[in-house]
Amino acid sequence: MSGVANPERGEAALEVGGETLALRPSFAALVAAEEELGPLFELVERAADGKLSLGDLVALFWHCLVDRDRLTREALGEAVLAVGLARVTPVLKAILQQILAGK
Repeated sequence: MSGVANPERGEAALEVGGETLALRPSFAALVAAEEELGPLFELVERAADGKLSLGDLVALFWHCLVDRDRLTREALGEAVLAVGLARVTPVLKAILQQILAGK
């Protein structure tokens, strides 16, 4: 479940359980996230208002996860919870910036 995030591709690195996960907010990933979570602008607004749920955050990360082969969505959620919201907030910020600003 390790990967190297490439900021030039808009990727963000999520450190969980001694592993580095690469998250890439690609078009396909964001469309899938939007289908599950609703419009992306509303998602960004909820995040800005501090109203983004843990489930929403994990869903967004799941859809952006580059290599899902060795990690389940539930395991990702548990890993995010284990490291804490303070450590995943910069990753969320990077993904939201990609949504708003593009590459």
